[in-house]
Amino acid sequence: MNGGSDIGPVVSAAHLAAGAMPALSELEFALNVSVNAYHRWMVRCSAAAGIAGLTATEVLVLHQVNHRGREKTLADLCLVMNVEDTHLVNYAVKKLTAAGLVATGRRGKEKTVVITEEGETACARYHELREALLVKSVRSLGLDEQEVSRLAGLLRALSGQYDQAARSAASL
Repeated sequence: MNGGSDIGPVVSAAHLAAGAMPALSELEFALNVSVNAYHRWMVRCSAAAGIAGLTATEVLVLHQVNHRGREKTLADLCLVMNVEDTHLVNYAVKKLTAAGLVATGRRGKEKTVVITEEGETACARYHELREALLVKSVRSLGLDEQEVSRLAGLLRALSGQYDQAARSAASL
């Protein structure tokens, strides 16, 4: 530390870091900063790829619909993206449909969504920009890809802890 002073972990709320696990508050601050940067990146990359005016959620839905080229239901999209409010995803699908990037259909009573050719093209342009602007830059950091993968697994595991804590808080 600078001059021997102990300024503690970098957190957004010192009163939360004062508990039994300050590192968790440090992680939460890093997640907040990272999520906001990630959302900003998705929106800007989308615009650069020729699909301006989308929110981060809409970009996520577009790429999830394109994933593996299979039709998805609204429930599938919400589950995979861990979105509780189906209206957010439904609104995104409506906006993407109006833009010609996805198409909707029905499987029984369920609404289904598939990528259109225009949507695939947009995702491909996004991918090219992502490789050139983000992946190239991140690779220059020299990170161990297995460690990055391990970190992703840890974040998914922690998301389960937050989900369980949210259920507990809702029952109080």
